[in-house]
Amino acid sequence: MGKRKKSRVSRDEDEEDEVVQEEESNHSSSNEKSLYEILGVEKAASQQEIKKAYYKLALRLHPDKNPGDEEAKEKFQQLQKVISILGDEEKRAVYDQTGCVDDTDLAGDVVENLKSFFRTMYKKVTDADIEEFEANYRGSDSEKKDLIDLYRKFKGNMNKLFCSMLCSDPKLDSHRFKDMLDEAIAAGELKESKAYKKWAKKVSEMKPPTSPLRRKGK
Repeated sequence: MGKRKKSRVSRDEDEEDEVVQEEESNHSSSNEKSLYEILGVEKAASQQEIKKAYYKLALRLHPDKNPGDEEAKEKFQQLQKVISILGDEEKRAVYDQTGCVDDTDLAGDVVENLKSFFRTMYKKVTDADIEEFEANYRGSDSEKKDLIDLYRKFKGNMNKLFCSMLCSDPKLDSHRFKDMLDEAIAAGELKESKAYKKWAKKVSEMKPPTSPLRRKGK
C-alpha cells in the first residue's frame, strides 16, 4: 500500500514538473522574440540586418534630432541596451538559448511598450534617411561625443562599443576611432583601459583604409 501511494505522489510530482517546464518553455519562447520584435526583424536575421534596423530607429531618437526631449533620450538608451545584446554574437547566442535578459530596464512590460512605440517609427524611416544621416554624422562632433560616451560606458571594450555606435564599421573606422580616443586619453578626458590598450595595439598593426569616411557601396 505504501509503495503504491509513493508511486502516485511521484507521478503527481512528475506532472507538476512537466507543467512548470512547459510554462518556462512558453515564457522563454515568448521572450526570445521580444527583442527581435522591437527592431522589427526575424530571429534568424543577420548581424547586418539587425544593425540596419537599429540605425533606422536610432537616427529618429538620436539626441541631435531631439534636443531636450527626455522621452526620446530614454528610448534611445533603451534601444542601445537592445543592440548591445543582439549586436553582440556571444550575448545574442545566450539570449537565443535562454530567452532571458539580465537587465531590469528591459523587463517584460518595458519590452512590450518598446515594441508598440517602435513599430510605427520603423516604417517612417527610409534607406535614404539613413544615408543622409550617415553622411552628416560620420566625422562630426556628434560622432566624437557618442564615441567618447560609449567608451566610458563600455570601459574601453571596443567590440561592445561597435555594437552600439551608430554608422560604424570596425574595418573602416577602427583607425579613425583609435586616433580620436588616443587624443582624448592624451588630453586626460579619458582613461586608457586594459581592454582598449589591447585593441589599440592590434589596430596599430593593421593597414588603415585609404578613405575611412567614404562608405563602400551598399
